Amino acid sequence: MENLRDLERSLDPYPFYAQMRESAPVFRGERAGLWHVFLYDDVQRVLSDYEAFSSHQPREEQSVTGQLFAASLINTDPPRHRQLRSLVSQAFTPRAVEALGPRIEEITGELLDQVVPAGAADLVEALAYPLPVIVIAELMGIPAEDRDRFKKWSDAVVQAAGPERVREGGSDPAPAPNHGEMVGYFLAMIEQRRRDPGPDLISALLAAEIDGQQLTVPELIGFCALLLVAGNETTTNLIGNAVLAFSGATGNSGDSGNPGVMERLRAEPDLLPQAIEEVLRYRSPVHAMYRTAIADVELGGQRIPVGDSLVAWIGSANHDALHFERPEEFDVDRGHIRHLAFGQGVHFCLGAPLARLEARIALQAVLARLPGLAVAPDARLERMESPIIFGVKQLPVIWQS
Repeated sequence: MENLRDLERSLDPYPFYAQMRESAPVFRGERAGLWHVFLYDDVQRVLSDYEAFSSHQPREEQSVTGQLFAASLINTDPPRHRQLRSLVSQAFTPRAVEALGPRIEEITGELLDQVVPAGAADLVEALAYPLPVIVIAELMGIPAEDRDRFKKWSDAVVQAAGPERVREGGSDPAPAPNHGEMVGYFLAMIEQRRRDPGPDLISALLAAEIDGQQLTVPELIGFCALLLVAGNETTTNLIGNAVLAFSGATGNSGDSGNPGVMERLRAEPDLLPQAIEEVLRYRSPVHAMYRTAIADVELGGQRIPVGDSLVAWIGSANHDALHFERPEEFDVDRGHIRHLAFGQGVHFCLGAPLARLEARIALQAVLARLPGLAVAPDARLERMESPIIFGVKQLPVIWQS
């Protein structure tokens, strides 16, 4: 890899991350004037110190994607962030999430029933994509016939996330997607729920109040869009990345092939939650997050002026040898994995318990029902088009049917 413009296409960005941690752990790109942060301690600080690094991205609001998320959790700071987060946190408590377990198992079983006899499938298309989409759609009260729209909308948002901000090397930015269809759909859904509330998250948000005031329409749409993307992409790529890591087909430099991991997890299913945490470290579904300096700050020996924006490279931080022994090895016995895959601080991923539960149930079923699972020998893995999300577009696999 030559520079930052290759990152979004690379299935193995880790040698580049290692080079940057060693030679330029905090540096400012010349073309976009964007700061890039690679070391664990620095990334952790950027993600958690909201008094120095704001989640509000004023320049992003000029884009359609930025406008969509301008009033959402991901783009606000305390105290407003704390108020907004409290409204949806009850839907994602460990107890509330665990109550979804039987339904997640049912959906997983139904999806695998359709492919088990074939002995081969694209695991993303067959399971990793539809499972989280169905779960989040049901939580939001979205009709089953509308789920296919979610994939198109979600992919468009992820592909366009910060294109002009990350692509320092001169590549053309991705065209901004037309979000009008998605916004129109959610506006209609909000109005329908005003007239006829149901036992769903959108109805609950409509009824919620902060200091006696209800959420604004932009805040409601921001919630819907964030739930759509965050409830979908992270789990989809966590499942796919786990199968790649378990099978040793990641293509990562220094990858030893992880011999026997699949068999061991089948024999010791209690290891699966720990193995998932190692996947979150080793192949983090989210590789980067943005922040803006709201004060003059020193970071990694560099002075970051107020108003400058930064990319915190989570994918690099989770391979920092100062925090993880043998970081380029996938090790299911690695203990105390303090990865940053779900962020840090007040913006720690609200849906982390749900993502972990969905991944555990899905992977348990895959290990149990797809014996001899392996990535297809002729598979040509291609990274999904996104500067921040890390996963493959398709995952062709075979097993003993």
